[in-house]
Order: sequence, then C-alpha cells, then structure tokens
Amino acid sequence: MTALTTRVRGSLGSRARDGASRAVRSLGPLGVTAAALLVLVALVTLLAPVLAPYDPDQPDLFNALGGASAAHPLGGDALGRDVLSRLMWGARTTLSGPVLIICLSTIVGTTLAITAAWAGGKVDAIVSRLLDILFAVPGIVFALITVAVLGPGITGVVLGLAVAYTPYVARVVRSAALRERNLPYVAAAWVQGRSAFAICVRHLLPNLRPLIIAQSVSALGFAVIDLAAISFLGLGVQPPTSDWGLMVKSGLDSATRGQPLEALGAGLLIVLVVAAVIVLGDRLGQEEGGRR
Repeated sequence: MTALTTRVRGSLGSRARDGASRAVRSLGPLGVTAAALLVLVALVTLLAPVLAPYDPDQPDLFNALGGASAAHPLGGDALGRDVLSRLMWGARTTLSGPVLIICLSTIVGTTLAITAAWAGGKVDAIVSRLLDILFAVPGIVFALITVAVLGPGITGVVLGLAVAYTPYVARVVRSAALRERNLPYVAAAWVQGRSAFAICVRHLLPNLRPLIIAQSVSALGFAVIDLAAISFLGLGVQPPTSDWGLMVKSGLDSATRGQPLEALGAGLLIVLVVAAVIVLGDRLGQEEGGRR
C-alpha cells in the first residue's frame, strides 16, 4: 500500500510539474511576470487586514499630508490616514468590482451567444441586433443611467458596466459557437438522442471555455479602468471607503499641497494591474488562437 501510494503521489507530482512547465512556456516571460504580479496583488488584497499597519479609515490629524516616514512609508492623506494601508484595503473594492462586472457579463453574454448560435434564425437575428445596440453605447453611459436610477454607489455602477461589457464577450463567443455547432461531434451527439441543452452544456461550452476565459481576462483590464474612472468622478465607490480611483481624485488635491504619494501610488497601481491583465489576456488569446 505504501509503495502504491508513493507511485500515485509521484505520478500526480510529475503531472503537476508538467502542467506548470507547459503554462510557463505558453505564457512566456512577459506573461509569467504579469501573472506573478496579479497573484501578488491578489495575496495583498486577501491579507490586507493582516498586512495593513493601520486602520485605513482612522484619521490622524498629526499625520495630515505627512510625508514618507518610518511609521508611514507613503505618508498620510489630507485627513492623516495612512496611504499604504488605504492602498492595501483599496485593492479590494478596486478589483472586486471589475471581477464581478466580468463574471456577470460573461455569464449573460455566453448564455445569449450559445442560445443564438444554436437556435439560429430569428432568435440569432434578435440577439445579434441587441448586441449591436449594446456595443454601440459607451459603457459609461450605462453606468450613469444606473447611477441616476439607483443613486451613487458601487451596486449601480457594477450593474451598468455588466450590461455594457456583455456584447464584448457575447459577440466573440457567438462566432466561435457557430463554428463549433457545425462540427461532426455535435451531429454525433444529436444522433445519439441528446437534448439541445445537454449538447450545449456538455459539449459546446467545454470547447468554448478557453476562448471565454481569454476574452474575459482581456475585458477585465478595461473594467478596472472604467470603474476607477467612475469612482474618480464621485459616482462609484463613496468615501470614506478606500478605493484607488477615489485616492487618485483626493490625491490630486493633496499633491498641490505637497503630498503627491497618494495620487502617484494609486495611479501607478492601476496602471500596473491593467497592464498585467491586458498582457495576460493577450497571451491567453494567442494560446487559444494557436490551438484553433
């Protein structure tokens, strides 16, 4: 039993190493660097309650607009709140919002795309026209409409941007689903008596999954920018919640008063995260294109 267990563990370990090696080769040095940066940001986001040296919402008037020091490596904002702590906590709202936006738009977009591709005819025509209309309207317009209805806050912005990002996923998935629908394995499953729902879920969707993931990751970077921009305008995340977009806005005023680290730190993190997501999405897209 011990020998068998050892062989099984060795086999699993070998497969894991082979899988990791293939992933590194497919991503390339730039893709691996981008993925490592995103993993680091994710870890800091999850561990913010442990890693942050101060309460991000606790004012300290003695540290108002304070410069970098041993106690406050990035200084304090206009209310004396520790900038480093707010950056760590701000990653939660800055990144969780875009992730939720992409998850919602991917679920809705994929459902519409596969339904249109499978049904064809009038259903496909109606879905296609709907996607064209959504694609023609800037995402920020949807966000402004939902904010006007629901009021300022993260909920309305997430819902509005989720609607705006739906066609970005749906149009690509629909084109791929139309190709997959005409392949022999779909006809074989249909001849075997499987239902349309079973074929779509068990056969079409698994084959489309790599493309869906690549498209969703690529869209995530733009969702980060849009949500940060809307928060910068004061319509998204509301004070005193820590958010990188809000910190850029408040940091601009602090910069004119001699404390630029808040705006610089938040702005640099947004740029790095967006660049890493776009690079990773591009590498995944190239890998998916190579497989096809």
